[in-house]
Amino acid sequence: MSKHTQLGLGLAAIGRPEYINIKEEEIQQSEAVFEANAMQVLDEAYTLGLRYFDTAPSYGKGERFLMQWHSLRQHKDVTLSTKWGYTYMANWELGYSGKHEIKEHSVSKLREQWDVSKILLPELQIYQVHSATLESGIFDNEEVLEALHRIKKETGVQIGITTSGANQTEIIERALSIKMEGEDLFTSFQVTYNIFEQSTYTILKQILAEGKTVIIKEALANGRIFENSAYPHYAKAYTYFNLLSKHYNIGVDAIAIRFVIDSLQPDYVLSGALTTTQLQENLKALQFNFSKEELHQLQIFATKSSAYWEERSALEWR
Repeated sequence: MSKHTQLGLGLAAIGRPEYINIKEEEIQQSEAVFEANAMQVLDEAYTLGLRYFDTAPSYGKGERFLMQWHSLRQHKDVTLSTKWGYTYMANWELGYSGKHEIKEHSVSKLREQWDVSKILLPELQIYQVHSATLESGIFDNEEVLEALHRIKKETGVQIGITTSGANQTEIIERALSIKMEGEDLFTSFQVTYNIFEQSTYTILKQILAEGKTVIIKEALANGRIFENSAYPHYAKAYTYFNLLSKHYNIGVDAIAIRFVIDSLQPDYVLSGALTTTQLQENLKALQFNFSKEELHQLQIFATKSSAYWEERSALEWR
């Protein structure tokens, strides 16, 4: 392995009562219960050795939960990251019929959310454009780019982007072309990459070779790596996952996370665990390595990127 990959904790599921996933968990849907659970999961993550924690203002109360935990625990050996560009709209309403998140990549939204997020300094080390797209105009907005550059210069944080969609590679390439005062503005990239969606492999390897930061999200494909009759086209993959699971005596979640580690060697892979039990199961990915033959077989299960994202867009908030 060319570098040591660390597991991190993403707070997308911890901070709000509904999230895009096909697996449902039984947790009482109140803010008080979610807050207590968040503190418990964050404490367990730190105890188990995790030092990278990722959140966003649109993760319901996720950013506030991380701020509260960080203020109480005062850990100085953690790396925190958050984002800007989305606003949470569901207001803890179950079955919310509107858009749960509204995107706005304006300089006013950047300033509004940065004024809150900067509370996480100095442990805040990565600040990201949440779901950067070509359509949002983020890469052509000089006022926003200059504001991000000022934040970078004044605080030393890395400026990054997160990506989703079938054109992730194109988005990353556009971000890499942005330079301020002769230097790359964006040096951190949080990207969807997993057994079924491997389209960004080449560009991510390039980024890693350049010494930039790569963070992998959605390693479990929003729950689709777990056997499900609604996805008969994954039947062969499910069969192989189960064989590996029995062979290594670990869950399919650990299989999926280990695949990302062994195939890509990114800086971080995010666990999206909602409970301490899920987190403990995810961390079993660190207990074994795939053989070359096993890794090759898993790489074969990559799907067409457009089909993957069409399928993801059909998933409901649960």
